[in-house]
Amino acid sequence: MPLTIIGLLVLLKYVPFAAGLPLARAAGVVAFGYAAFLALRLLQSEEAVHIDGWSELRPAPVEYFACYGAAALAIVLMSAVIVIGGAKHAPATQMIATFLAALLLGGGAFGIGLGGLFTRVRWNHQLVEHRSALGRVTSLAWSDVRAVRPNWRGITIATQDSRRVTFSQFHAGAAQLALHASNRARRNAETSTKAFATL
Repeated sequence: MPLTIIGLLVLLKYVPFAAGLPLARAAGVVAFGYAAFLALRLLQSEEAVHIDGWSELRPAPVEYFACYGAAALAIVLMSAVIVIGGAKHAPATQMIATFLAALLLGGGAFGIGLGGLFTRVRWNHQLVEHRSALGRVTSLAWSDVRAVRPNWRGITIATQDSRRVTFSQFHAGAAQLALHASNRARRNAETSTKAFATL
């Protein structure tokens, strides 16, 4: 995805409408961000934290970097829009593009915070529990788990009655939880098949 974005920014340099935009700088920021992402992935722990009989996911350094880095960059860009806009010497195209980039970065930081940093996911032998950033708690019994699927938000554990727990694949311990959930879903499916066959 970063290579696609960089390629798109390079192509946009040759579009007359975007000729005045600092697309080379934007491509540099994307490349730097991706390099930082890869470096922080090397520092990430793969093990969940164990507390009072529960295993718990923890946000990874890459998620903190993405959230707070995007928020800081959004503030810088919005400040530039306010300061440069007040001076009235920048092209309107640049001002609109900078404003939209600030909004996108701010929205991204907010989404990462709500969906990753400020959530809590833990599990034990009986159930998996998800507490959202807004305090909503969802508990799924392992015996009810039917499917484990990746999606754009991370990994989703689903039950037969459409209850779901979604967690970030970047959390420390996410691979452990995904493997455990997959094993339980497979076992539950085998048990259901055997029970149906005996009827």
